[in-house]
Amino acid sequence: MGTSAPTAPAHILPSTAMLRFSRLASAILLALAFDASDIRAQVAAAPPGKPYQFTIEDYARAERFLAVSAGPLVSGVAGRPMWIGASSRFVYRVSGVGGTAQFHLVDPVKKTRVPAFDHTKLAAALTTATGSRVDADRLPFQTFTLAADAESMSASVRGATWRCDLVAYTCANGGAARALTPPSNSSVSPDGSWAVFIRNNNLWAKSLDAAAREVQLTTDGINEFGYATDNAGWTHSNNPIVSWSPDGKKLATFQHDGRGVRDMHLVTTNVGVPQLQSWKYPIPGDSVIFRISRVVIDLPVGGAAPRVVRFDMPVDQHRSTVSDHIACGGAICDVQWYDDGSKVAFISSSRDHKQAWLRIADAATGAVRTVLHETSTTQIGDASHPEDLWRILPATNEFIWWSDRDDWTHLYLYDLTTGQLKNRITTGVGNVSSIVKIDEKARQIWFMANGREPGRDPYFQHFYRIGFDGKGLTLLTPDVGNHTVVLSPDARYFTDTYAAPNTPPVTVVRDRNGKLVQSLEKADVTALIASGWRAPMPVTVKARDGQTDIYGLMYVPTHLDSTKKYPIINHIYPGPQSGSVGSRNFSPARGDNQALAELGFIVVELDGMGTPGRSKTFRDFYYGRMNDNTIPDQIAGMKELAQRHPFIDIDNVGIWGHSGGGFATAAAMFKAPDFFDVGISESGNHDNRNYEDDWGERYQGLLVKNGNSDNYAAEANQTHAANLRGKLFLIHGMMDDNVPPYNTTLVADALMKAGKDFDMLMLPQARHGFGADSPYIMRRRWDYFVQHLRKDIPPKEYKIGQPRVQP
Repeated sequence: MGTSAPTAPAHILPSTAMLRFSRLASAILLALAFDASDIRAQVAAAPPGKPYQFTIEDYARAERFLAVSAGPLVSGVAGRPMWIGASSRFVYRVSGVGGTAQFHLVDPVKKTRVPAFDHTKLAAALTTATGSRVDADRLPFQTFTLAADAESMSASVRGATWRCDLVAYTCANGGAARALTPPSNSSVSPDGSWAVFIRNNNLWAKSLDAAAREVQLTTDGINEFGYATDNAGWTHSNNPIVSWSPDGKKLATFQHDGRGVRDMHLVTTNVGVPQLQSWKYPIPGDSVIFRISRVVIDLPVGGAAPRVVRFDMPVDQHRSTVSDHIACGGAICDVQWYDDGSKVAFISSSRDHKQAWLRIADAATGAVRTVLHETSTTQIGDASHPEDLWRILPATNEFIWWSDRDDWTHLYLYDLTTGQLKNRITTGVGNVSSIVKIDEKARQIWFMANGREPGRDPYFQHFYRIGFDGKGLTLLTPDVGNHTVVLSPDARYFTDTYAAPNTPPVTVVRDRNGKLVQSLEKADVTALIASGWRAPMPVTVKARDGQTDIYGLMYVPTHLDSTKKYPIINHIYPGPQSGSVGSRNFSPARGDNQALAELGFIVVELDGMGTPGRSKTFRDFYYGRMNDNTIPDQIAGMKELAQRHPFIDIDNVGIWGHSGGGFATAAAMFKAPDFFDVGISESGNHDNRNYEDDWGERYQGLLVKNGNSDNYAAEANQTHAANLRGKLFLIHGMMDDNVPPYNTTLVADALMKAGKDFDMLMLPQARHGFGADSPYIMRRRWDYFVQHLRKDIPPKEYKIGQPRVQP
């Protein structure tokens, strides 16, 4: 399945433009030059034929590169602005070394930046009020509300709301009365007057006033056909899924039909008789999956009785354009209320995600009309897309719609009555990634996009403004880097934080036209560098076709000796909804990548063809062939890196990943056994017929029977298990209610039947992410690669996260 390394040249980022972005990037690379005098050289490469015995100190050194140790060494990182009312003024938190922090007040109009308050006096006031010591540089809150006159503030401290006078510096408990406390597992209305919750399959409301009145909103909910149910199979909770009208007097929700849907089961490990945990969990090919009947509910405002308005339409499939769930942050995905609460706009998606309908429902009558019908040969939307790429504009009888129809995610302007296209708004290469603001009066859109700026990393996000007519496109964030912006409520200014994986963040304030107003923060990594930290290296290589650029990060030991050879480990997440690299922002630690490199490995992450952020053709590359898992791209990329860097031992290759990465790891070991030597597969969805329906049916397509087989069989890892030649370690949580553990036991069964040796660890109490078992699994991962890829000896039973007595 592998391909030979392409001969076309590729380039390592940062480019010249990236180096201009921050002189600090160059300083970091210079400061991290190899100094053999203070590094244990024997860890880099043991003498030939003699395994090196790793010590506790070797592992402890690697552990220092994890986030818990590296994070506090970075200072000068600005937090999200907290705007004061509807003005342009704001406060923000800036980090200090060792977890300390300060708060600043900024006025962009006056171009001032001052302490938000006297930190010492406020700490003393809170100490007196709470009875517990509060340190001035470690105030026990990260966000707070500052009064317009800056003379008082309120913050949540240790479970209570405290209101502090910033003139007299006194604080009083302003905690709400018990009657105003929302019930657990509830959703609160925008005006804070009501909370809704589920009781016995029906939706109830509680008034958040002194009366604390409870009102039953629905009465016909029954088991498996209840209201506002949060269950997508792979995730489930007792929280209600509702979308409130802007005035908080109505809510949109649904009756969730799980009748006839199959059950999933897990069995606990405990003393005595195990407990059976069962819940509804549809899988691909099921004749019955979750359905929803949409409704609007009028709350009992002003003494009126609650009213349920059922939409006049067939049931919708449990699908959305942006997720393999219909819940987005507690609200319903793909739903927008009119500002006056008269109508609800929503998107219905077909089961296979190949069709989507934009519809408008009358909130008073339930009448529904279809405005637009979008189709695709693969899928509409993606779990990587945000939820805000379309907007209803009733005042001008228009709506803004997004589509990938020309291979990039662009915006289009439509007539709301006829559903006819009026004009395209954005064009060209690059994807619109989110809408930040729409100015209907000026007929302008502020939006984020990636891939539009030639010569820059195509994953970098930039901020733009454009007219509804597609004219006047303006880049508002000119600096090279990945930008995060927050627009002020009055849209006069915005904060702009830009960074890269190898360049610490800079935060500035710009006006609405992108002009620099003032600089706020430039992260200081002096202490981080002093600890021996090394930045990851952005790399660009060719994909399997020898033509397409793919991007990634490479981690090398801080004690790198370029005359020696280092095994290479691929940390993989194949998508389709995200890639291996993840965010293009700066982070002092990305998982345990650098820690693993510190044990004498080269670690790489490459975003192969089939991952998001590029064209739709790129994103859908292996649609219907999920076992592809970008593996040929990973092989091509690593071979090219080895040609470029002789210190990479391309004949000694490891791979590991979690969830989809676990699926990809086993696939790599089975389908490219001549290339990959050691693999660690965690929590893999090895057979998507054993995973939730929405995932497989979006990316593989509907399950189609073909005699005794189907179109999913060839993509299942156990089908190829007999090809294993290297060392494979399978790990799964036995209480994984996202990817059921039977995915891994299927592979284990196939390996046993093929007579293959392998290692396996089932975690009795762990869910999908391993939770409390994570440090243990990380150490086992280090041990496995040290033992089987380096052929060295790990220290016995090292414990990550535990204090060590210094000799």
